Amino acid sequence: MTQDSGIISTKAGRRSRLVRRLAAVVTSGLVVGSALTVATATASAATDFYTPPSTFSATPGSVIKSEASPLLLQIPGAPNQWPGSATKVMYTSRYQDGKPAATTGTVVEPTAPWQGKGARPTVVVGPGTIGQADQCAPSKMMAFPMSVDLSKPSVGVNYTAPEMYYLLTHGVRVFVADYIGMGTPGIHTYVNRRETGYAMLDGARAALHASGAPADSPVGFAGYSQGGGAAASAAELAETYAPDLNVKGTYAGAPPADLSKVIDAIDGTTISGAIGFAINGLTARYPEVAKVVQHETNPAGKAALRRISQDCIGDIILQYAFQRTNSWTRTGEPLSAVINRHPEVGKVVDEQRIGRLAPNAPVFLEGGLNDDVIPYGQVEQLARDWRAQGADVRFVTNPTPPIMTKTIVNHVVPMLATLLPGMEFLLGEFNS
Repeated sequence: MTQDSGIISTKAGRRSRLVRRLAAVVTSGLVVGSALTVATATASAATDFYTPPSTFSATPGSVIKSEASPLLLQIPGAPNQWPGSATKVMYTSRYQDGKPAATTGTVVEPTAPWQGKGARPTVVVGPGTIGQADQCAPSKMMAFPMSVDLSKPSVGVNYTAPEMYYLLTHGVRVFVADYIGMGTPGIHTYVNRRETGYAMLDGARAALHASGAPADSPVGFAGYSQGGGAAASAAELAETYAPDLNVKGTYAGAPPADLSKVIDAIDGTTISGAIGFAINGLTARYPEVAKVVQHETNPAGKAALRRISQDCIGDIILQYAFQRTNSWTRTGEPLSAVINRHPEVGKVVDEQRIGRLAPNAPVFLEGGLNDDVIPYGQVEQLARDWRAQGADVRFVTNPTPPIMTKTIVNHVVPMLATLLPGMEFLLGEFNS
């Protein structure tokens, strides 16, 4: 299969300006230590925003409620703040069974003008693995990309800032999705193909509604890891679920397109606990999975899954790094082997596979040759699957050699290397 190798070149001046801006933000954030959000009992007022009203519009993408949300180092109420004005929104999406779901996200209207072709575009950013508990919602960490909840304790990290700030400085409207069940009631259904894709597509609709933008404004999707899966799902669901959206392109980095391959790869890494995120999400939606999990897990496994449902990414690293899921099962098998023994569970896992529908716009797809979290082969297979259906796919292989395997270094380095090419790809599609 023909592949594009290396990294797309960009203008040195543009990159230099971006680096200076981001460096200034990071440096200021480190100096202003008081900006760190420490959750206390007084946070109850903020929690109220995430409680849906008893009735709300069932139309996908409808804005249920909204409120201003400060970004890093911004002064509340000050006009024309760089890099934009943020609004937290609750909007209508869909559960996998089609029922209306209230979910949340943040739309940011950039200060910079859009100097490209046509109307200002909107990019919906899907966060990477950030957690499963309500306190992990990205919209709760827009003022500072980290939160500490001393009552649990819990450490949350929101690392969507690089792509968000890059797009905003280029005049692109950004919507950062929280995903269904993150902040709002119910379990966050981690890597559920339909629910993450729906949340992204309806996030685009909500962003256009909240900003008063034309309904046919250009739209794109972006994400890495879990976010890459969400972006990829949105890309292939757009034609059938949201044909009203004017989708121009998608950047999907290291998407977990085939969970049957990803679960085994993550086992024993620094983020082994993310398997618990996946199992909890599937258990909440599929009774057949809940039955098997109840039967096959031992007391330690059941306790781990309960605890993980209340964890953020920092928590699972501290609690479960390098542990293997065979310590969670009654037979001593890893969870991947348990799944293989139960065809009904294997069928559910297979339902989450991305690649059986074709994106209706060009896609920039990235896979790390030695990624120690998201296996390269299943990303390569996604490119094949989409191309076989006639999709326009640019597949880039990141060649980073193995570095401290199982520590997710080989997952993080390709993310950093592919960020700018992915964003440049989207800008190029908006101007095509």
